[in-house]
Amino acid sequence: MAASAIAASAKVPTDSIYLSDPAVLVADGKYYMTGTRGKLWVSDDLKMWDGPMDVAVTDSVAWMGSHPEIWAAELHERDGKYYYFATFTNNDIRIDNGQFPRRACHVLRADTPAGPYLPFGDEEYLPAEWLTLDGTYWVDSDGKPYMVFCHEWLQNHDGTIEKIELRPDLSGSVGESQLMFRASASPWSREKTDDGSVRPNMVTDGPWVFRTGTGRLGIIWTSWIEDVYTQGVAYSESGTLDGPWVQEPEPITPPNYGHGMIFRALDGQLYLSCHSHADINGHYVRVPHFFPIDLSGDRLVVLPQQ
Repeated sequence: MAASAIAASAKVPTDSIYLSDPAVLVADGKYYMTGTRGKLWVSDDLKMWDGPMDVAVTDSVAWMGSHPEIWAAELHERDGKYYYFATFTNNDIRIDNGQFPRRACHVLRADTPAGPYLPFGDEEYLPAEWLTLDGTYWVDSDGKPYMVFCHEWLQNHDGTIEKIELRPDLSGSVGESQLMFRASASPWSREKTDDGSVRPNMVTDGPWVFRTGTGRLGIIWTSWIEDVYTQGVAYSESGTLDGPWVQEPEPITPPNYGHGMIFRALDGQLYLSCHSHADINGHYVRVPHFFPIDLSGDRLVVLPQQ
């Protein structure tokens, strides 16, 4: 199998790229950006991009099929290999008595950051009957790799963020997942119920784990304040994925920005990559944004966008 890595356009400015859940890998002196729909963009300067290229190759025999929807892809390097963590949806397979399409976090692998990314391990990383999404990668203080992911609120009615241990080569999972926290733990998200009362929003979206300069463990994640996409942060009191996780009272980004991840640019500056929602000529689109951040202290500080 081979990817059709043919650029459809070239030298596109960031604000002209429509992309949900933008995730950036810095490798080989370049920036590799992917996200929902599974496309790849490549840049030398975070301003102008070549792409999009198709780099994800799925197995037509496996549950995800030949042409799944691809959400929230991320690229990670481990031991000289490159890994593609993403959410795959096959609308032709239904679960929960036909209520939902089959949707799950999965991992592909490549020899180079530009792919192609191919199936290589277990067919399933998480229970087949679960709706899971937005899997991300983290090596905890025990030296073991983990997938941190969301169990979707549509199925459990109070979205969760959970962790599951991965094999050292990331080819599959080990044991069962463990709860980190629920959507209802958020002090900043909210939604109106049918009777007019207000409660925390039930959506968990886009987790990304990080450490501050003082070694404090944090996680950014996204939910909603009524109809506004919003991003918050929590910190682990134990310094590990085991938590307990304490949610900060206020969001960390301006309204309408979410599904973030963190990367260090070639000049050493740390950035929070996320997307915003916009109505452009009557079309609802999502556009990548890069906020400079400061992690030198014991908390994440988002600086003004450059």
